[in-house]
Amino acid sequence: MDTLFRYDAIKDWIPYLFGGLGITLLIAVVAAVFGFIIGILIVISYKHPTTSWAAKAYIDIFRGTPLLLQLSIIYFAVPQITERVLNNMMGLDVDITIASLTAAFITFSLNSGAYISEIIRSGINSVDPGELEAARALGISKFHTFKDIILPIAFKNSFPALMNEFITLVKESSVVSVIGIKDLMRRQQIVTSQTYMYFEPLIVIGIIYYVVIKILTMVGRKVEVTLAYDQH
Repeated sequence: MDTLFRYDAIKDWIPYLFGGLGITLLIAVVAAVFGFIIGILIVISYKHPTTSWAAKAYIDIFRGTPLLLQLSIIYFAVPQITERVLNNMMGLDVDITIASLTAAFITFSLNSGAYISEIIRSGINSVDPGELEAARALGISKFHTFKDIILPIAFKNSFPALMNEFITLVKESSVVSVIGIKDLMRRQQIVTSQTYMYFEPLIVIGIIYYVVIKILTMVGRKVEVTLAYDQH
């Protein structure tokens, strides 16, 4: 009788499955970096009456719709509508496509930017007003006050939430399998199609995800303690 977990049947596929981790982490890192930049820009836009409506709309749209829908729009719909505009309205004859990895980078960065902007705003609101008064008394410009005083403090205060957002990106990156990117989830699907096994490949990538998330959680807690110590 076969054992519940058929290790002999899956062992040769484990390196292939593990190879998807690099893509998974790459998408999360790129999205976190560009999402942070977008988040700061959204926070700045929030403070200006002429652009605050756009910032609010951006946040509402990206937080109020499924990530898979956003990815599908950017990968499938945006190239199609761009092609229609160029061909039908401008008389061109072009075929527009977007690389799947590029679509993933764009989608996850835009989505993460909406969440990170709210995290940063919360961090800014937690800054002691006395810090701002001291900067104003010293004649420090608004730009340098924001860059050198407010933002570093807000980052420290927001780090746990930012780390949670990064962990969420790692887990949610699995949706890129629907556009053919060979991340962990897509490689599991390929192995299943070759071996007709569901249980073993899913368990293997489940363990990989779990271990990576546990490591990131421990690293995040260590950095959080270090930042809290430095603050004192």
